[in-house]
Amino acid sequence: MKFKTVLLPCAIAALMLVGCTGNKPAGEDLKGTYNVTLWVSEVAGVADQFKQQIRAFEALPENEGIKFVETIEGVSESSSATQVLTDVDAAADIYCFAQDQTARLIEGGALAKLGKAAADKVRAENDAGSVLAVTGGNDLYAYPLTSDNGYFMYYDKSVIGDTDLTDFEALLAKCESTSHSFTFAASDSAWYLASWFFGTGCTSTWTTDESGTINGVVDTFNSANGLIAAKGLYKLVKSTAHKDASSVSAFEDATPAAIVVSGTWDYTTAAGILGENLGVAELPKFHVGSEAYHLGSFSGNKLLGVKPQADAKRAAVLSKLALYLTGEQCQKERFNEFAWGPSNKVAQASEEVLANPALAALAKQNQYAKPQGQIHGSWWDIAKVIATDVKATDGSDAALQAALDAYAAKLADIFEVHPWGIVGSMAESGWSTNIEMTQNANGTWEITYEFAVDTEFKVRCGGDWDTFNTLARTLPDGIILADNGNLKVVTAGAYKLVVDPVALTLVITAA
Repeated sequence: MKFKTVLLPCAIAALMLVGCTGNKPAGEDLKGTYNVTLWVSEVAGVADQFKQQIRAFEALPENEGIKFVETIEGVSESSSATQVLTDVDAAADIYCFAQDQTARLIEGGALAKLGKAAADKVRAENDAGSVLAVTGGNDLYAYPLTSDNGYFMYYDKSVIGDTDLTDFEALLAKCESTSHSFTFAASDSAWYLASWFFGTGCTSTWTTDESGTINGVVDTFNSANGLIAAKGLYKLVKSTAHKDASSVSAFEDATPAAIVVSGTWDYTTAAGILGENLGVAELPKFHVGSEAYHLGSFSGNKLLGVKPQADAKRAAVLSKLALYLTGEQCQKERFNEFAWGPSNKVAQASEEVLANPALAALAKQNQYAKPQGQIHGSWWDIAKVIATDVKATDGSDAALQAALDAYAAKLADIFEVHPWGIVGSMAESGWSTNIEMTQNANGTWEITYEFAVDTEFKVRCGGDWDTFNTLARTLPDGIILADNGNLKVVTAGAYKLVVDPVALTLVITAA
């Protein structure tokens, strides 16, 4: 089917100036002392290791005279992008983030584009998937930190026994016959759900313009191969053994798991639960008719970003530091200390990395994986509904096709022009439906609404949750930003909300 590429009003926003980094300013010495703030993983010990690596950078002969006074804070990679976009000026100079946030950070003007020398080095030294993760249009906007964000199969050897690990149906039958669960996130997560469609050769590839802003998608989930994937998915979600989750804690449930599909982050926990009974393997093949299809997966990364800098000398120094912190030596050190999987190709080939059971299983599964490039924020909620819709069918071709048609219609709708609105715990919304704003002649959108106390809500453009995080907000005394990221009403009353989609501002006043 054809997809319209009309941008959302919220995407036609003026971007902050994104400075190129990675090339030393002509005729300018980089020596000096620099105050720098870094946001890194909150995992114990990571901040200390980054501090040691900064000292090692300073000690290199080619960096003589460059000194840093650093402030290092622990901020989860999954939430750092939201914090950065809330106030780019106040954000860290260098920060770690998950790759699915790249597009919104580029659009929000929060990533400095790499200069040619830095980009060439990143391309040459890192695997193809990680390079894709930092790419927007024809340019690179960040530095690969890991290549370990994928998934594979953990299993309990005492239950699975000699069952063929490559045969999905045999493994599912074993779980059913022993009253154990086959734990695989489906309706809970589009990230895992995509496994079935990638397994039959389907793709969902998002396109961007030269600035890195998403402007279209080529998606084949709604196709003959997509129908085959839906038939395989139907076997899972209709099974009495299926549990819709992705944590190895399921091995300790009242009805324990025999199989859990998860990633490297769960290896230590799984080993602690199962001990010598822990098995690790790539995902199996499922069968439709006489054909077998190896389950696919997403492969992904943690990335390091540098905030745009007004001063070219400072920008060059921060790029040089970012290249070092994501280079071969530092990635090996993070593997040795925290078992993070390297994106650096030389580090990936080291004996120590190849001997790690979880990374070895991930490497095998990655032969069937799709690198996670830039993805529109709305897709995650749209795609995961496929599993719920498939489960509700009788398994017939017509019913499964209807589920795929519904998905395709919602996907195409992303690129229609949508109004701004509020969504939240109000009865009219229920966190699922926009209460639409009215567009003014000057292009702003507004609404006056009577809020009850303790109401939580967000402002968004159509179904795109990420748009809320792009807005600079001016709030009255009666509304606060809660710890969970929602706006919360602490004083009931009528409030006027005005969104400027070009300036990316939300102003709320008492009506």
